[in-house]
Amino acid sequence: MQKSQAVAMLGQRGLMMPVWVNAALAANDRLKLYLSVLQAAVAHAEHPEREALDLSRELTALGLGSATWLHELPAGASRVGGNGHGNGNAHGNDGNDGGEGQGDVLLIPELDRLVAALNDDLAIMARPVLESSTTDAEPHLRVHQWQAWLDALHGEQLDRHQLRSLTHGKRPAHGHAHSHAHKHAADVDDLDDTPDDSLHLLIMDLHKAINRLAADLASEVIAGAHVWQLADDDRPLVEAFMRGLHRTAPLKFDHPGLDTAATRDGDRLLLQNDIGTNDAHVLVINVQGLAITLTYSDLHRTRFAFFQALLNPLGASWSDMSSRVAPDLNEGQAYTVGNARFACEDRIRLARTLEGIGAAIVFLIDWNRARKRLVNFVDKEGAMAVLTAAADNEIGHMAWLKAGGERLIFGAMQAVGSGTFRIGDRLDEVLGDTQARTFLLDVMRLATQALMNGQPIALVADETRMLLARQVQRRTTEFDLLDEHAAYCQTLAQAVSDALDHGHDGLREVAADVAARAKAWERRADHIVMQARDEATRLPRWQPVARLLTISDDVADALEEAAFMLSLIADHHQKGWTAEVRQALSKLAQTVLQATQDHIRALAIARHLGEQGEPGTSGATDDSDAFLAATWAVLRAERQCDDLLRQARRAILHTVQDAPSLMLANDLAMTLELASDRLLSASYALREVVFNKAGAAT
Repeated sequence: MQKSQAVAMLGQRGLMMPVWVNAALAANDRLKLYLSVLQAAVAHAEHPEREALDLSRELTALGLGSATWLHELPAGASRVGGNGHGNGNAHGNDGNDGGEGQGDVLLIPELDRLVAALNDDLAIMARPVLESSTTDAEPHLRVHQWQAWLDALHGEQLDRHQLRSLTHGKRPAHGHAHSHAHKHAADVDDLDDTPDDSLHLLIMDLHKAINRLAADLASEVIAGAHVWQLADDDRPLVEAFMRGLHRTAPLKFDHPGLDTAATRDGDRLLLQNDIGTNDAHVLVINVQGLAITLTYSDLHRTRFAFFQALLNPLGASWSDMSSRVAPDLNEGQAYTVGNARFACEDRIRLARTLEGIGAAIVFLIDWNRARKRLVNFVDKEGAMAVLTAAADNEIGHMAWLKAGGERLIFGAMQAVGSGTFRIGDRLDEVLGDTQARTFLLDVMRLATQALMNGQPIALVADETRMLLARQVQRRTTEFDLLDEHAAYCQTLAQAVSDALDHGHDGLREVAADVAARAKAWERRADHIVMQARDEATRLPRWQPVARLLTISDDVADALEEAAFMLSLIADHHQKGWTAEVRQALSKLAQTVLQATQDHIRALAIARHLGEQGEPGTSGATDDSDAFLAATWAVLRAERQCDDLLRQARRAILHTVQDAPSLMLANDLAMTLELASDRLLSASYALREVVFNKAGAAT
């Protein structure tokens, strides 16, 4: 199935004759080469002691270099004795061929494949001739007769009469080779009864007819587009489309595709672009007045959605999207077809829209291959986002694929070291979604710049490793968990402090609610610790963070316990609480709250410590000083809480006589002081993490 058939499926036959002519000329070359392969096989069968003719260069020139069976077919041919019938072929003869070797049969492995190739390319070659021969029945009869003859040829044996029917090029003295075709069109076997016609002669006659058609088309090239019968007003529009196409076309490098054809069909300008090698991957543009209608088909629905997103900023309005199946397209696989309409207010906007459409097409080439490789490192949504960003920035993905694609990234991950990545890790799991996507886009940019400037691929690999090393150095995933846990600790401290400020009656109203919410916050903090421990079992670099969170979780436990004690105290156990007792406990809670805030400030500085400058520079020194100041503030708060605990105990013993009230008040003060102790331990652990990260000794 050829690309031209896919365009015809979309209903744009006005573009098809030039495309069919080009396809027919290519099919002509292949047909003649197939007959050369067949004749080489005959020569080897006649003289097996001689080396078979090597047609590798010719096969490669026509894009058939990978067809191993064609390379090997001549050497596998042999001659066997026979009765003049092809042993399973539909066509026999009367044994009177008039030449030597009467009755010999050729054994040709892969003959069925060769006959199928002849039949397929005969249909392609004949199509423009038959489409233009609407009143002359003879070409139709002759072509259909030979197609039926080939359809009936089966097996691996070929007699000499059948061989002559395929290959001879001698025209009869009395007239044209096809003079008998009309007479015997109803009888396929009549071809074997007359030597006048042959497949070779038919191919030559079709070639002449195609050359006449090509001359009649009066082809012209505008900015690389093959155009036919354009109006003067069409030329600027074709040039605009090609301007956009040429702007981004270098991003496909040596990949085939992007050939453009244009013609006028009545009041419409039609443009068709050959996106790539996939049969169902076709784009046709219809321009009428100031309106553009784009018809697009794609085998991959996700790529269809990607192209929609690229065209939406140009004002595309999509409709008539559907899934179709055509037996001749991509082995009958379903493909998606849709129409986009662009309404333009003037010809300037019309030209700009066509230019934008042209610039977007290159990003469809090998898109699905790039997407499949990207999902090794990010999820499907992330892969789509990276490819969309690469298109929006006119970076593209082809350079990345040519430079190694996923091998570039895997090599960089391995070079960073096992302490960061383990087998099975994805980039987004280690760096986070945003950083992983940014890194992949930066690698695509590096690859494009390098290949466009003719730099070696090895340089791209080196720069990718350096880029990933810097990303890993700046990673803050661990600090996300630390910040989240510290926020829960601050929220717990704030709740306890606020509850103590409510007074006797106010505490009774809010204490139960504070205790319930504190329990929920403490459980969420526990989950963060468990998450860090899970990471630490996979990645050694997470172990200091897991230890820090384990220590920090003691702060959350103490503050949740303090909230629970407040609920007990509120339940008729505030007897003897004077303003002095309440003030002492409140001041203790406020100091713990301030310490949690200082710890959060230290975490915020530690997250980016070292990013503002090299060690020893003023920026780096300022950050280090601010970090140390925040941790020292936690130390001062802990010492202050020691003093405040003693003051609270004096006030409690001086005024509270009720035993349960005294015990609970003292326990609350001790628990708040314990929270400050655990905060100090967490602060020291944070210093160790930061100093180790900076490579300094504690």
